[in-house]
Amino acid sequence: MINKTFILISLTILTLYSCNSKLEKKGFQVYTDETTEENHAVELDSMLFKTRPVNVLLSKSKEHRLSPIFKINYNKKTKKYFTGSNYFHYSYRYDNDTLDGENWNDNFMPGLSALHGYNIVNISHFNTINKTSNTFFEEPVLVKTLYFPASTKDTLNFKPISRNYYLVSVYDEDTNKDGFINIKDLRHFYYLDYNAENKQALIPKNYSVMSSEYDNENDFMYIFAREDTNNNGKMDIIEPIHIFWISLKNPLENGKVY
Repeated sequence: MINKTFILISLTILTLYSCNSKLEKKGFQVYTDETTEENHAVELDSMLFKTRPVNVLLSKSKEHRLSPIFKINYNKKTKKYFTGSNYFHYSYRYDNDTLDGENWNDNFMPGLSALHGYNIVNISHFNTINKTSNTFFEEPVLVKTLYFPASTKDTLNFKPISRNYYLVSVYDEDTNKDGFINIKDLRHFYYLDYNAENKQALIPKNYSVMSSEYDNENDFMYIFAREDTNNNGKMDIIEPIHIFWISLKNPLENGKVY
C-alpha cells in the first residue's frame, strides 16, 4: 500500500515540455496591422487571427458546458490550416483505490479535471437552461491550464466532492512589452464562478505561476510563483519564488505560505 501522504507531481515538467515546443513559443501579436488582409490573418501572429471550437466539455452540473476556443494556425510547409487538441493532465495520485475513502476517477485533483492544449485562446461557457453563452476573457489570451468541475462522482476522505467554479492559468498580458502574448510573459491565475463570471486573480499580478502541488489533508492547492521584482515583465532565474495556498472548498479563501 502506498503511504497515505500523496506523491506530489510537479507541473514543472509539463512547463518545461511546453517551453521546448517551437510552436507554442509563437503566441500572437497584441497589436494589429491595418494593412493586413483578413484572409491572410491566420498565417500571421496577429490579433486578426481566426478561431475555432473543438469540442464540448461536460462539467459536474448538466447546466454548464465549456468549449475551448483554439487559434487556427497555418503550416507553411504543408500549406494547410490546423488547430490544436485537448490534452488532460494525469492525476496527482498513482493509486486511485477506494480503501482509504478516496476515489478521484483519474481526475487531476478530486472533483477537478485539468485540460491544456496548443494555442487555446479562450474558453466559451454555455448555460443549457437559459441557452446563453459567454467567454472567460473579453480579448484573446494564451491558456496554459483550465481546471473545471469533474463530471464523475469523486470522493475525498470518504466524502463526496463537488466543485462549482473554474480555475485557469493564462498569459493574458504582454508583460515584457515585446509586442506578443506568449510564454515569455508572466503567467496569471484566475478564479471564475460557475457562470464563468466574477473573475478574480488569485495570485498577485506581479508574479508568474510556475507549478502546483495538492494537499489532500486540507484540500489545498499550493501554487509556486516567481515574483517579478525587477518589473521587467518576465521570469528571471535570480528572482524569488513564493508559495501560495488556495482552498479548493472555496478558492476565494487563499494566502501566502512562504
